Amino acid sequence: MTTAFVPVPESPGPAPVRRRGLRLVGRLVWDSRAGRVGAGILLVFTVVAVFAPLLAPYDPKVPVAPSFTRPDAQHLLGTNDIGQDILSELIFGARISLGVAVVVSTIGTAMACLVGVGAGYSRGRWASVLMRLVDVVLVLPFLPLLLLIAALFGPRLEVQILVIGLLLWARPARVLRAATLAMSSAGHVEAAVWMGGSTSYIIRRHVVPRIAPVIVAEFVRIANITILLEASLAFLGLGDPVAKSWGTMLHYAYARAAFLTGSWPWWVVPPGLCIGAVVMGFALLGFALEQGTDPRLQRKGWLGTS
Repeated sequence: MTTAFVPVPESPGPAPVRRRGLRLVGRLVWDSRAGRVGAGILLVFTVVAVFAPLLAPYDPKVPVAPSFTRPDAQHLLGTNDIGQDILSELIFGARISLGVAVVVSTIGTAMACLVGVGAGYSRGRWASVLMRLVDVVLVLPFLPLLLLIAALFGPRLEVQILVIGLLLWARPARVLRAATLAMSSAGHVEAAVWMGGSTSYIIRRHVVPRIAPVIVAEFVRIANITILLEASLAFLGLGDPVAKSWGTMLHYAYARAAFLTGSWPWWVVPPGLCIGAVVMGFALLGFALEQGTDPRLQRKGWLGTS
């Protein structure tokens, strides 16, 4: 995602007020074909994750058939090396992969909002300190540090969530600071300052609602990166073996001779396709939000507005 551009209404009339905040986000997604497709993809996987106990035909942790059973009517994706149903693992894996993405995005976006919005509105010495902290985090070697911490603290899901969340907030903080700087110079914000509005009130009522599309876009961006990072760590054997995500399924498939036994089409391909589909869903949703807030990206076509 590129720089943040927040359109400022010429006059803070009733229509802009009604469409600010999450209503504006929903409008931007609905008006874009890419946004509708991305939201539809994510909605399908969210429903699968929420209703996994009802949709999964078997308990994913219990062997239910002989090892490397080929797909049939009872096991649509066959079984793995110890006889566990792969379709059930895939359905429950959505809970772990999407759950990690949502929690990490919540942590990262919250930190980015605190730092970015605070630094963008205050513009004082405290803002300079916050932005220097952002610069320090941005120059850290991200992947080596992530691998080192994961190796030191072991394959625990909570460690992954905390580390990834603490490392992904810096770039969104800079984007939100730029959006806040643009919004804080708007006429309705300056009028609220002259009328004696407190800083917290102005940020809560006038700044944050109008940069909500940028905030949600950064949330989506962090979730997109998290899906790939979690899958990569799990594939390398640094994921939580108890909480089996899509990346963990790929790790076990590679480590337990899925390619040698010819079971890779139903053991490797499905989780890989799920990861790709979710990443594409987040990418399309993020593109729709960025397109709606940056006029330079607005164009007609399949990905543009319908």
